Amino acid sequence: MAMTVCVAALLSVFTASVCVADVFMPADCSDVYKAGESDSGIYTIYPAGDVPVWVYCHMVSDGKDEDNGGWTVFQRRMDGSINFYRPWNQYKRGFGNVESEYWLGLENMYQLTRNRKYMLRVDLEDFEGRKGFALYSSFSVGPESDGYKLQVSGFTDGGAGDSLFGYNGQKFSTFDKDQDASDTNCAKRFLGGFWYRACHSTNPNGVYLWGEDPTHYAIGNVWYTWKKNLAVGLKTIRMKIRRVS
Repeated sequence: MAMTVCVAALLSVFTASVCVADVFMPADCSDVYKAGESDSGIYTIYPAGDVPVWVYCHMVSDGKDEDNGGWTVFQRRMDGSINFYRPWNQYKRGFGNVESEYWLGLENMYQLTRNRKYMLRVDLEDFEGRKGFALYSSFSVGPESDGYKLQVSGFTDGGAGDSLFGYNGQKFSTFDKDQDASDTNCAKRFLGGFWYRACHSTNPNGVYLWGEDPTHYAIGNVWYTWKKNLAVGLKTIRMKIRRVS
């Protein structure tokens, strides 16, 4: 879609007013890919149809599902440069640096998935260079009025196992907005923000651990079904979605 637009542009934590005539307004990275862009990198998308958001588009991945490109990355950990222990309002609007570690924002994820069908892929790499992934054929995030509830199903194993098993239907929780199914505050206890149950088998937004560190139980950026150990932090985690035809 193309139109004349005057809006606030977002890159990392900075905003600027822009006016552009006949600008291409892709809803997601699938649109960017279909428009002919094949290089992974930073692009502008319009999840809500009017306000631009900078995002990393991953156009090619390893694995058996790669018949098409156009993955919209909504979460990325790679070097521990960004603190992910943040309050609700920051998880709602997004934070970080699109060039490195960032969280796209729950509201953007809701706007993306409210009227379009998506699949989810979680790419993982450890500090020894081993890689694995988990693929889910259906993924969506509900509105804030319903706690940004997660809907995820249709698991296919890419070697990492299903650490999101049982997370379907969970509301998102942060240290200042406890919506998990536990008597304790999972986000506060495990130093992250996620769709916690009671409490977790994965904590991708937890403390960035440089490999195995059992000093404090299960606070790291872990994916239990791959490492079978809640003390093993991963080198990279990338959560991304692609539109289903």
